[in-house]
Amino acid sequence: MTKSTTLPSSSITLSEIQQERLTKIAEESWTRTGGGKPFDPDVVKEIYAAELKVAGGGRKPVPLQRVMVLEVSQYLENYLWPNFDPEAASFEHVMSMILMINEKFRENVAAWICFHDREDLFKKFLQKVLRLKEGRGLTIAEKTNYLVFMINAFQSLEDGVVNKTVLSLAGLQSWHSLSYGRFQMDLCLQPDLIKKWKRSSKKWAAEAMSKGEQFDPSSSPEANFVRGLIEEFVEVLDHGVFADEIDDTAVSQLVDDSSVLYCERFMEFLIDMLNQLPTRRYLRPLVADIAVVAKCRLSVLYKHEKGKLFAQLVDLLQFYEKFEIKDHDGTQLTDDEALQFHYDLFMAFQLLAFKKIPKLRDVSLANIGSVHKSSDLRRRLSALSLEDLRDVVCSKLKLVSRHDPWADSKDFLTEVVVSSFEKQQSQKEAINALPLYPNEQIIVIPSINYSGEGCLALPKLNLQFLTLHDYLLRNVNLFRLESTYEIREDIQEAVPHLLAHINNEGETAFRGWSRMAVPINGFKIAQVKQPNIGEEKPASVTAEVTFSIKSYRTQIRSEWNSIKEHDVLFLLCIRPSFEPLGVEEAAKATVPQRLGLQYVRGCEVIDIRDEEGNLMNDFSGKVKRDEWKPPKGDMRTHIDVTEIAEKGAEDVYGTFNVLMRRKPKENNFKAILESIRDLMNEYCIVPDWLHNVFLGYGNPSAAQWPNMPNLLKTVDFKDTFLDANHLSESFPDYEVSFVNADGAEVLDPRPPFRITLPKTLKGNAYALSGNKISEVNPSENVDMVDVSPKEKLIVEAYTPPDPGPYPQDQPKQNSVKFTPTQVGAIISGIQPGLTMVVGPPGTGKTDTAVQILNVLYHNCPSQRTLIITHSNQALNDLFEKIMERDVPARYLLRLGQGEQELATDLDFSRQGRVNAMLVRRLELLSEVERLARSLQLPEDVGYTCETAGYFWLLHVYSRWELFLAACGGNENNPSFVQDRFPFKEFFSDAPKPVFSGESFEKDMRAAKGCFTHLKTVFHELEECRAFELLKSTADRANYLMTKQAKIVAMTCTHAALKRRDFLKLGFKYDNLLMEESAQILEIETFIPMLLQRQEDGHSRLKRCILIGDHHQLPPVVKNMAFQKYSHMDQSLFTRFVRFGIPYIELNAQGRARPSLAKLYNWRYRDLGDLSIVKEAPIFHRANAGFSYEYQLINVPDYEGKGESTPSPWFYQNQGEAEYIVSVYIYMRLLGYPANKISILTTYNGQKLLIRDVINRRCVPYSFIGPPSKVTTVDKFQGQQNDFILLSLVRTRFVGHLRDLQCHVFCRRSLFEQCYELQPTFQLLLRRPDRLGLNLSENTSAYTDRAVEEVGNPYLVHDVEEMAHIVHDRMNEFYKAQGVYEQYQNHTPQIEDGNHMESDTVVSEDGESEKKMQPEVDGVVDESSKETVSMEVDNGVSSENGKA
Repeated sequence: MTKSTTLPSSSITLSEIQQERLTKIAEESWTRTGGGKPFDPDVVKEIYAAELKVAGGGRKPVPLQRVMVLEVSQYLENYLWPNFDPEAASFEHVMSMILMINEKFRENVAAWICFHDREDLFKKFLQKVLRLKEGRGLTIAEKTNYLVFMINAFQSLEDGVVNKTVLSLAGLQSWHSLSYGRFQMDLCLQPDLIKKWKRSSKKWAAEAMSKGEQFDPSSSPEANFVRGLIEEFVEVLDHGVFADEIDDTAVSQLVDDSSVLYCERFMEFLIDMLNQLPTRRYLRPLVADIAVVAKCRLSVLYKHEKGKLFAQLVDLLQFYEKFEIKDHDGTQLTDDEALQFHYDLFMAFQLLAFKKIPKLRDVSLANIGSVHKSSDLRRRLSALSLEDLRDVVCSKLKLVSRHDPWADSKDFLTEVVVSSFEKQQSQKEAINALPLYPNEQIIVIPSINYSGEGCLALPKLNLQFLTLHDYLLRNVNLFRLESTYEIREDIQEAVPHLLAHINNEGETAFRGWSRMAVPINGFKIAQVKQPNIGEEKPASVTAEVTFSIKSYRTQIRSEWNSIKEHDVLFLLCIRPSFEPLGVEEAAKATVPQRLGLQYVRGCEVIDIRDEEGNLMNDFSGKVKRDEWKPPKGDMRTHIDVTEIAEKGAEDVYGTFNVLMRRKPKENNFKAILESIRDLMNEYCIVPDWLHNVFLGYGNPSAAQWPNMPNLLKTVDFKDTFLDANHLSESFPDYEVSFVNADGAEVLDPRPPFRITLPKTLKGNAYALSGNKISEVNPSENVDMVDVSPKEKLIVEAYTPPDPGPYPQDQPKQNSVKFTPTQVGAIISGIQPGLTMVVGPPGTGKTDTAVQILNVLYHNCPSQRTLIITHSNQALNDLFEKIMERDVPARYLLRLGQGEQELATDLDFSRQGRVNAMLVRRLELLSEVERLARSLQLPEDVGYTCETAGYFWLLHVYSRWELFLAACGGNENNPSFVQDRFPFKEFFSDAPKPVFSGESFEKDMRAAKGCFTHLKTVFHELEECRAFELLKSTADRANYLMTKQAKIVAMTCTHAALKRRDFLKLGFKYDNLLMEESAQILEIETFIPMLLQRQEDGHSRLKRCILIGDHHQLPPVVKNMAFQKYSHMDQSLFTRFVRFGIPYIELNAQGRARPSLAKLYNWRYRDLGDLSIVKEAPIFHRANAGFSYEYQLINVPDYEGKGESTPSPWFYQNQGEAEYIVSVYIYMRLLGYPANKISILTTYNGQKLLIRDVINRRCVPYSFIGPPSKVTTVDKFQGQQNDFILLSLVRTRFVGHLRDLQCHVFCRRSLFEQCYELQPTFQLLLRRPDRLGLNLSENTSAYTDRAVEEVGNPYLVHDVEEMAHIVHDRMNEFYKAQGVYEQYQNHTPQIEDGNHMESDTVVSEDGESEKKMQPEVDGVVDESSKETVSMEVDNGVSSENGKA
């Protein structure tokens, strides 16, 4: 991969914006603050000519900073678009709009929103763009900008107006510009197209006649647009790239960089056209007709040093031109079909050669395998003269037109034939050949500080994919590069701490220590197996690595000790240079050169042993987890290094001297790459009902439940509705009619309810089309179904059977009053198909998900459900709520490492569930023995589950049948049941008497309840029988996972890591529920859909429920190039919303004060408040000591400095850190609980700085201590707390922002100009931008003052004044406590900023924890002193650097 050669600063500071001449013009002409002069077209022309037009060559088609200034001033929204007139608009006006739209795409901002209010005019604007070149010559920079606009337009096919206009350019009409031979050939190959062509021709002729024009299809823009662009590109490639006419051997010539950029961008344009089916269908023949790939390969630029990126893009274009797909119906070709297609094509060529080309007779008689390689074909074709070859290519094969200027080149004609008939490498072969681990060649990928100006040879994750193989290939390439980038960053962070140097013997030695890397004491190959048949590399290579961690701190030793089987480690060879690199040398050097890194290899752990050879961390059952002891000295690790074995390569094994590990959460790359590789080797992998929608084609609502077969007609909603009124409110558009089982009306209906879902409900209320504009007027009510008059909804109110006489028999009840929208989500979730739920903050996503699972379990008890989340915390929140519902604990299973964090005494891991089943078995068997005693039978019937089963049939069930028979005719005897019930003695220990003897019906109901209890006991014993028969722990655990558990929960990371194991064990599930799905990478969402094998070529999956919020933070992608250019941070959830799949948006929040919710509810269609936040007193009382419940606090420079950047992307702001900590101390002194306060920031550097300040100013005082969390916004997403302090850090230019709550510390003058967050900042800026305190309130966290009353606010001027206020408060506190002298002793240390010893610090994950005392060992003592400052100074963190 090659990066763009110039990457200037793509940011502009606030002071630069304010001093700009353009800003002054904007204030005069179009900003809200200015007078708003009448529109003057000359202003647009003058701005374009003086500021936007680029003169001369170079890789900058626009002056980026000028465009950014205009974007900040809203040039497009406030001046260009409101004053656009399609008749009068000048070239400069249209071109300026094109540049501003391109800038919005570069900044990843919604570009088309401002046009939606005038769609007809927008259509005319697009038509004007298409005719922009008519009668006018464009500079190369203008051509590039025009091309970038077309790229952006074709990447926005979800927008209705853009779609209609641009797709017409890629339609059947474009075939009018094909050469006659190619046109005839392609039309004959597609018989269906002949009819379509005739119909379309009549239609086009009729349209021309209706306009009074002569029908000339070849002159329309639709026919010529793309061909015109391609021919223009070929002209630039031929004559525009190099200044002078040169021959192919010229090495140094003047290259026009602007033309090179144009050529690269044009390749990107063609790749985008061919990798989406709607544009590929008719344009691929056009690309082949002009032989674009052949011309590019023969161009000088392709082989030139400055054409590396161009060459990579040409190769990518060739890959998509030859893609294994039937263009006209989008069917994916299997490997066999693709091979057969190649053979058929080549045989047709051979037949033609045999009949009509005597000089190629040897080709026609040879077997295909000997002539279909590129070199063989070229050699055979060299026998033909130029005339003969031209005749073959242009007349007989009709591959290119005889009139093509290139048709006089023999090399070109040969290239065309070869590219048409050579055998291509199959996609499966390509992906199977990819190495899973990075090495030193791949790892030198430059760290791309991508600004969005150039293009890259990377696949894009856009709206649509050609086939599932295309989807997997794009994802595997991007994921592999992203994981390589992350691994390189980790190496860059870990290795320098080892302080490698060359010792006196000339060998590498290490003076330092690193948390994530250790020097290797010994490395030897233990076993090498013979290669498999057909392969060259060994089947497996096992090595033994010895390393020592005895000098490390306890915590770090425990981290190394916890390495387990299948963990991936990295072997490094470090050879530092004798002389340290100078500052300038280091700046120019690559990462391997700076670190002295020679080799990098990945490996997988087989087992790990201590110095005595004892096995550690084994999960196979050989060694029990609690029996092993941490090693005292060296550790030996057996590792699988198969992937790095290469035949004939240099022996690198003896050179490894460092072993590196990574954080387990971030080290799942190998499992995901293996999963994708396995999926590429399978055929049918996605359910048929989801296939087209998944690829982005067809009807977006095709996978919604109203369009699915096998619907649940009647649904038992169990405890969903609290009462009859709740149910009626949940269906406001229906007349609800309550009936009993016989159909008679019920006057006093009580839950539970069964609802027969009517066909009209198929209009599904709450589901809104995804690609509609979010800026819908909140007053516009979205109804569930437009029914007039109201239709009847038949609801059966039934009495559930008595569950049994004991308290544990009573089902757990839901207490949440679901809103009508949540009920709509529950209905959609329990029906087959795809359900998408958008859950804004605090709207009860988790409660809704849990109720879907609860109702699904009771209506489809035989089906199994898989729960997937992004984080362990979200999974635990969901799991804890499921345990409160009526789903037996024996059917719940939690897989993965986060299980121990569950807030429950029960163990829901596999081992824990197995133990629970064994314990439960003994309890149930003792109950069986008690039952036998009560029936005067021998107790040995409770010996095993098998004997208990016989006992049930022979003695229990038979007695019950006799009892029922006896009851037949004694309904009038009220005491009959009490007298004759056979198990009365067994139930004598019930808390209340079982029978009253007053009524036969009442006692009979109680008797049936008792029998239900017995039936449940024996049913559970039947389930325990497998655990009795299976003897090994592993077999029991696997049986539990694959057969017993009905609800299995895990993170997406665990799903990827264990996919192979799941397939091997035969894991099956029917339903998939995914929480936080807008935070998960596309491929990590896809893999959990495929954790089971196909059944008869079809997927078993029936339901897919995605719950998330695409308005919040996207998945974390650390490399800016993959994020901005490839859209790798687009989740599957977001893509589905873009595609227009209907989703249900929860519309009532119950988390924040209504006034706080207004800061973000504008992002959603109709987000209101639940009654609890409107009525509960806690939401109406003001916070003590503060005048306002939210404020934007302007933080001026502190000690003459605003933001600082110790290293790239590592932003800090000392003033904001000190200010925010002062406010925290102030809150603690007022009595606010520390666990209710969280401090958030948008950058890692600021997070570490704030933790440092807290450890210095708060931790030494037990009555203050650290807050609940100090973390970044992306890590805190999905969590909540009562009080939020947010630091935005930036003072020079805006970074990345999303959600705001409570007190925001930032530079006002910078953020108030942020167009995307105007609704939030308009609210924030209505209040003073200095912190308002009520200094008279100093007792508790809440006051009697209403939240609307500000009291007597004291406005704090700056950081120093806040520090003085806190200092005085601390004074008062110590005086009150009588320990004033102690405080005075501490004070100088706080002011000097020295670290102080204490029992508590803020840990790496932001939680407060006990600080470990340094050990005696010298290495440990040094490191423990510098832990906090080291993290800040390094400037590198493994979390995302930006929110």
